[in-house]
Amino acid sequence: MKAMILAAGKGTRVRPITYIMPKPMIPIMQKPVMEFLVELLREHGFDEIMVNVSHLSEEIENYFRDGQKFGVQMAYSFEGSIVEGQLVGSALGSAGGLKKIQDFSPFFDSTFVVLCGDALIDLNLSEVVKWHRKKQSLATVVTKSVPKSEVSSYGVVVTDDENRILTFQEKPSVEEARSNEINTGIYIFEPEVLDYVPSGEEYDIGGDLFPQLVAEGAPFYAKSMDFEWVDIGKVPDYWQAIQDVLAGKIRNVQIPGIQVKPGVFTGLNVSVNWDKVDITGPVYIGGMTKIEDGAKIVGPAMIGPNCHVCSGATVERSVIFEYSRLADVRLVDKLVCGRYCVDHTGASIDLQASALDWLITDARHEIPMEVPELVLPEA
Repeated sequence: MKAMILAAGKGTRVRPITYIMPKPMIPIMQKPVMEFLVELLREHGFDEIMVNVSHLSEEIENYFRDGQKFGVQMAYSFEGSIVEGQLVGSALGSAGGLKKIQDFSPFFDSTFVVLCGDALIDLNLSEVVKWHRKKQSLATVVTKSVPKSEVSSYGVVVTDDENRILTFQEKPSVEEARSNEINTGIYIFEPEVLDYVPSGEEYDIGGDLFPQLVAEGAPFYAKSMDFEWVDIGKVPDYWQAIQDVLAGKIRNVQIPGIQVKPGVFTGLNVSVNWDKVDITGPVYIGGMTKIEDGAKIVGPAMIGPNCHVCSGATVERSVIFEYSRLADVRLVDKLVCGRYCVDHTGASIDLQASALDWLITDARHEIPMEVPELVLPEA
């Protein structure tokens, strides 16, 4: 069976992480979020997976390659061009990306699944496909019920008594919302749905294709499912997802490594004197990371591989990406990615203006030793 993972977006709402990696490659406990999707698809028999790529496309392609090591077949459709020898992404929109693949060669020849590449999901795809076919639906949107107080954060789907989609509301106020069923970005399509999509144009599934299906009275349905769905579309979402994984609230994601003490997990060859540090779980520390005596880590917190947490540093409820050196600094509810630091709301912190640029550095850089003053002899 065939599937499509949408992976061409720039991920602007997850910056600064997406300055250095595409959104589908954002790690959840050292594993790209897209890898969880590939595993889910394989579990339900979707073993031919197409991926549209654009922003930092080589990161995705070099990691997954042809899918062989994941037990599936994968191929990629690049959206963009080469300008002065550099790849420049130019996404065609979610529906436009599907149409480009189909125009190249009719890949989608039976019922297929489309997933957004930026969410953790634990969904019975087989059940949804069976329901979709029984309804003889052209397109099916998987929805999820949320508390009415949260609808303003999502796209709301409004249906009739037969689950036929009547309209959509994009982030309506609580008072205006006509439903508490939200669009999860999981779709079941028949190949004929692509007849509604123009060739060579930027065209979006939610903004362009779906309104057209409603206007033309196509057999277009919503299937509400009770399942685990963790969106990481924004920095606060990602920060919360890591907190929830460490707290054991997300069923399908396990903390990797070995548990060296209650609630504290490590990768290989972590350098730490456990009697001389203050670490309160849940905490994950990646392989080849050094924790100096006197450092303090309070969970939920994730320290990536090859990091260096110096004496006097405090990391509390924070996410630290690989190769970060933290000197005498206190980080609470923060996310450190390369030379970038943001708080858990997504607000960026200017390290230089905050005089933190020497406290948060790349662990691969040698720390210069103090050189004694050189006194030249008098002539």
